[in-house]
Amino acid sequence: MKSIVEPSQNSGLLHGGSLTRRGFLSGAAAALTELAANPAWAALPGHSMPADVTLRIGPVAVDVAPGKTVHTTGYNGGAPGPPIRLREGIPVTVDLFNDTDIPEYVHWHGFPFAAAIDGTQDEKSLSVPPHGHLRYRMTPRPAGSRWVHSHVMTMDDLTVGMYSGQFGFAYVEPEADPGRYDQEIFLATHEWEPFFIDMDDDDNPSAVEEFGETDWGPGMVEIGYRIASINGKALGHGEPIRVKEGQRVLFHILNASATENIQLALPGHEFLVTALDGNPVPRPCRVPSLDLGAAERIDAIVEMSHPGVWVLGSTDNDTRGAGLGILVEYAGHSGVEINARSAIAPWDYAQFGLPQPQQPADVTLPMVITRIPAGENGFERWEINGRSYRAQDPPVVLRKDMRYRFAFHNTSSDAHPLHLHRSSFELTRIDGRATSGLLKDVVLIGAGQRMEVDFTPRQDGLMLFHCHNQFHMERGFQMLFDVR
Repeated sequence: MKSIVEPSQNSGLLHGGSLTRRGFLSGAAAALTELAANPAWAALPGHSMPADVTLRIGPVAVDVAPGKTVHTTGYNGGAPGPPIRLREGIPVTVDLFNDTDIPEYVHWHGFPFAAAIDGTQDEKSLSVPPHGHLRYRMTPRPAGSRWVHSHVMTMDDLTVGMYSGQFGFAYVEPEADPGRYDQEIFLATHEWEPFFIDMDDDDNPSAVEEFGETDWGPGMVEIGYRIASINGKALGHGEPIRVKEGQRVLFHILNASATENIQLALPGHEFLVTALDGNPVPRPCRVPSLDLGAAERIDAIVEMSHPGVWVLGSTDNDTRGAGLGILVEYAGHSGVEINARSAIAPWDYAQFGLPQPQQPADVTLPMVITRIPAGENGFERWEINGRSYRAQDPPVVLRKDMRYRFAFHNTSSDAHPLHLHRSSFELTRIDGRATSGLLKDVVLIGAGQRMEVDFTPRQDGLMLFHCHNQFHMERGFQMLFDVR
């Protein structure tokens, strides 16, 4: 994989919420040192030629529903940004423009890129400076449903990072695609107008009725939202998905939430799941509902065999009522949707994998997830193996080309979407059951669950692991590795 980077003259990195000359020099120098040491990198020529992909970060107004316009930051004038279609193995030049007042990190989620362009502060990636520009060259692989999003740390600012509108599909078209479908639809879910919920606030008891996190306790602060959407529109306020009886529709579905895990269904229909996180599953399987942790993607084909007007949306009444849904309208049918109960089934990754054990790992790393109750400030903390992440702590060293096994044990009552940067992993055991062949970059581990995943780091450099619930990540649920 070749990647070429040229920062603009005033590129910088975010340190402690502010842009500093020292921060720029240390972070950018580390990134450029990596480029110089890697013979796959080269200096990019001037800007006379247009880029293959341009991503402009700037203010957008999202008309989520009549009378409900959300002012946020998005990509290329929208939220979500328009899908970026790439071709597997074909190098592209990328231009990133930042029209905001803060440095931004653009993370290419699901791509095995070098740390320099992975788009995180902790990996010492190059940032896009305020009102500045960054250009690099990359070769997109593997094929499948990837995505791009902000990786800015937010702390108490619920207007930036994944709380904003900075997200969009980055779909890598395979070298060969049989195309056994009649329509292809991209759907990205998101929630808007986040707010802190103080569970001790007796003056605002209605706040707890709005959808948000579930592991509440006395004195605890959590995140709630006032409205949800699919492709930037609340249920009933955007154009429906128009289909014809007998069609096979391929849905690419992305949970682009900052914190929420969701379950979706289309009453009267089943989903033939063909890929998870963009990677083809060994055993495609029909299911009545889809579970997606934050940042997960599912590719599924639906056979349109029940004419009418239906809601593809959340199986939770309150969440669907807040807007998380979209109408599916058959030709010749219009008006009020059919009020049908969604079929729901327990979600089990193993049904898509092979029921056989994987080869032994070279090294097994226990990963015990623990919630530390809220302190005086009302904010909980999260620990991995008894430690909350701190940026000044040295990273855990991993050896390139060795097979590692993460043995996760979630001791909390929350479900966590666990994400590893710059690499996919293979699920090998779920609550004691062996499985193999299922590659992902995010896995949702349930309350009290045990799960094992294997991966082999192929590239040198820093590699971030974290919960993709932004609120949890920023309360210590991270770990940094250094591959050597």
